[in-house]
Amino acid sequence: MKKAFFIIISVILALGILAILALRFINFNQIGADSYYVQITQNGDKQTEYSEDGSDISRYNYKLTGYDENGKAKKLSFDADKNLRLHAYLRVYNKNDMVSSYEEVQKQDIPQKAQAKLEKQ
Repeated sequence: MKKAFFIIISVILALGILAILALRFINFNQIGADSYYVQITQNGDKQTEYSEDGSDISRYNYKLTGYDENGKAKKLSFDADKNLRLHAYLRVYNKNDMVSSYEEVQKQDIPQKAQAKLEKQ
């Protein structure tokens, strides 16, 4: 009886640890999304809103053309909470025609066909 109880508690504890690790290290906005590559060529369009306490909240809007690994183009619009670094390359995750996430990547990590299209911009 004690052995079965110990096994059940151990399994529950292990599942809890795995769930915490999954929440920490997996970006669920990237799962099932299409990847496109963009380069930040200009500052974002700053939009400022004010909260109830009077503090301002700034968002930066971007409208860019992204390219998938085959070089196919797609118009993408997304917001960032800061003005993104000029000339930075991003991998943008697009799910249901909405950008769900993005991450900065190095130029050498971009597939060749997408990289060639970005260089022509």
